[in-house]
Amino acid sequence: MSLQLQHVSRTFNGKKAIHNISLTAEPGEIIGLLGTSGCGKSTLLRAISGLDTDYDGTVSINGDTRKQVHDTTGFIFQEPRLLPWLNVLENVTFGLKGKKGDNQALAKRYLRSVGLSDSDALYPRELSGGMAQRVAIARALVTSPEILLLDEPFSALDAFTKMQLQDLLLDVWEEYRSTVVLVTHDIDEALYLCDRIIILRGEPGEIARELTIEQQRPRPRGSRELANLKAGILEDLNLDNRRIHSS
Repeated sequence: MSLQLQHVSRTFNGKKAIHNISLTAEPGEIIGLLGTSGCGKSTLLRAISGLDTDYDGTVSINGDTRKQVHDTTGFIFQEPRLLPWLNVLENVTFGLKGKKGDNQALAKRYLRSVGLSDSDALYPRELSGGMAQRVAIARALVTSPEILLLDEPFSALDAFTKMQLQDLLLDVWEEYRSTVVLVTHDIDEALYLCDRIIILRGEPGEIARELTIEQQRPRPRGSRELANLKAGILEDLNLDNRRIHSS
């Protein structure tokens, strides 16, 4: 599934949020959109998803440039956004067309993929934060998306759960090979997960740099290579200079 953005800009109430963003994602690639708060990462993701259509420029999925939600994309938000009156299985199958039995069998397959094969009868109030986000991942996967969009999906979780779900995401990607676009402000997360990182900077957000991660997965989280790349990203984002000037 090919994804291409050409000269995408978005303005809210006369203030430009992103400006002239062009990029291409190859089939099966994991792309990270990385930057500080306010640089337009989530705005760009919403344009890609079709949830926002009031942008300038073009977003093309397999050559289709219509401004709409594509049935070939799945979206995982910062919060799980589960329906509290439905159990886990019902949340995953909600909105699916076709026979109920077939949908349930499909949902159970994806719940097994995210390690929740014994939790399908639980309700959202009975789930931990990590379990709820696993349900959200299964719900996004059940439609077999060719492009999976993630908007800081692990930002509300504790550090250990976050690392577990990062590894789960890679396991899921290994099995289904969707093209993934991940919004994050976590440099370590981007370096651990992504094939390529698009660094956004400024207000409005513009592409400051594209960085390809050559190191093969699985990557040791504390490797010298990733540490060196992180130092370069901090410099790109001017974070070291900000810290010096504020001290």
